[in-house]
Order: sequence, then C-alpha cells, then structure tokens
Amino acid sequence: MIRPAILQPGQSYTFRQYFEMAYEPEDILAEFGYTLKRVPLSLPQSTVQLDRLDNLRTRIEESLPYISLTSEAARRELLIAPLLLDVVHYTRAQLRIEYPLTVTEQLKGFLDYYLYSVGKLLVIEAKNADLAKGFTQLAVELIALDKWTDNEQPILQGAVSTGDIWQFGILHREQKQIQQGLTLYRVPDDLESLIRILVKILEP
Repeated sequence: MIRPAILQPGQSYTFRQYFEMAYEPEDILAEFGYTLKRVPLSLPQSTVQLDRLDNLRTRIEESLPYISLTSEAARRELLIAPLLLDVVHYTRAQLRIEYPLTVTEQLKGFLDYYLYSVGKLLVIEAKNADLAKGFTQLAVELIALDKWTDNEQPILQGAVSTGDIWQFGILHREQKQIQQGLTLYRVPDDLESLIRILVKILEP
C-alpha cells in the first residue's frame, strides 16, 4: 500500500505549520527522506565554572510563583531568554532571535533562537505546552539547517523548550536520522545540567 503524500507539490509550508499538523512525526520527516528514533541521549556536559548559575536559579525560583506562563511569549522572555543569555556569556556564541531561514518552499520560516560559534551551531524552538508537536517542528528546522549550512559537523543539535521543560534532538547528517532524546530537563531542578549541556554544544 502506497502512503499518500503529506506535502502537496507546489504548496508552501512554514516551520510553524509542521507543529500544527496532525500527522505522526515519523511520517512528516519521511517526506524529506529522514527517519526518527527515540533514544536515551547521553549528552556531554561542560566543566566550565558557571559563575552566574546561583544568581540565575535564584531569580527563576523567586519569580515563578508570581508570573503566568500561559503564553509562549511569557515562557520565551521569562524563562528561556535569561538562560540563553548566560549561555552566551560562557561561550561567546552569537545569538539570533526570530532568525529567518528559507531553504525551499517547504522548508522556511523563523528559528526562535539560533546560536552559533566557530564550527558549532544550535537551534532552540520555544513552545507553549505541546512538547511532542514542538519536537516535530524542531526536527524539520534541523533538516532545513542540514541543507542550508556549510558547517561540516557530522551532527546538528537542537532543543525544544516550554521554558520549564527541555528536550534535545540530534540530527545525524550522513544517516539522515534524527534522534529524539527521551530525557527531559526541568527548570529549575535540572538547571545546572541543562546549562552545562548547552555550553558544551557551543564552546570552542
């Protein structure tokens, strides 16, 4: 039995539209020739001294009881952005917000957060509550980066976050396989591990 195509020829699709699709992520990625595998990822962590960690944790813990996280914008501005600014402090990576990317008519849109340093890059997708569909959008963005970047790294890495929960994904470029990490990192409980992973991805 031939599976009907999800993407229609000649039609334009943005990254956001893949989040809104009701199809299984495996079927969406198959449209681009990629596979999906869910695995427990063992992500290396940086050993750099995190001189801002205690301050960041304190600010997050103090503010959480008083802020509403019902919108994606609130999660991005109050939880994700402060954390990424500290990652930039440790790595001197460049940070781009709402970064426009157009590869094809089926691979285009805006990357919520795009960070890059010498030979390293990281994309982060912010979502309100639906981590599963958010990962589908992240995976498509990684595919777009795979086709767009002249970076020769064998893997590309990304994360989807609701602000208080983070999940990582890795695209193995030669195998055209995306691995979805089964481990979830929670903020503020897993804040140090999370920052050490993000720093390790980007540090020279």
